[in-house]
Amino acid sequence: MNNQQPAIIVVTGIMAAGKSTIAHLLAQRFQRGVHIEADMLQRMIVAGGKWVSQRDPGEPHGEAAQQLRLRLKNMCLLGKSFFEAGFIVVLDDIILGDRWQHLQEELNGVPFSLVVLAPHVDIVTQQRDRQRSKPARGSAWATYLDRELRTSMAGIGLWIDNTEQTPEETVTEILQSLQAE
Repeated sequence: MNNQQPAIIVVTGIMAAGKSTIAHLLAQRFQRGVHIEADMLQRMIVAGGKWVSQRDPGEPHGEAAQQLRLRLKNMCLLGKSFFEAGFIVVLDDIILGDRWQHLQEELNGVPFSLVVLAPHVDIVTQQRDRQRSKPARGSAWATYLDRELRTSMAGIGLWIDNTEQTPEETVTEILQSLQAE
C-alpha cells in the first residue's frame, strides 16, 4: 500500500480493543487521511435508536439489527466518497459474522484492507475499562464478541495482538504490514 494513494482500511476488534484510538492515529499518519467511526454514526440517531441489549450477548434482532446494518452501509458510503476524492480512509466498527459479508457487499469494487485488533479478552475487561471514558458492556459481552470474532473471522485480514502495545506501536505495525502487501 502506497502512503499517498487512496485506500480504505477497516479496523475491527471487540469493544474496547482500541479500534477508535488506533483508527484515528492511523488516519493521521497519511497526508490525506479520514477516520470514520461507526459509533459516531450510531449517535446520529437521536430518537428511535435501538441499541443491542446491554445484558444479553448475542446477535442483534429486529430493529437493532436493521440499524446496525444501516450504520455499516452509511459508514461504507461515506468511506467510498472520501476514497473517490483521493483520501486514505480508515473505518472502524465491530465486524464479525454476517457483518463481514455485509462489509464486503458495501465495499464491492473498492479495494480495502482489514485489520483485526485482538488483545487478550481478560485485559480488555479488566484494565481497559478503568482507562476509558466509554466503558465496555462487561465481561459477558467481551467474551461473546471475542469468541465470535476468533471463530467467524479466523484467517481473514491482518491480526494484531495489541495487548502489550501502545497505540503508536500498533499503528506502526499496521503501516509496516500494509506496506509489505
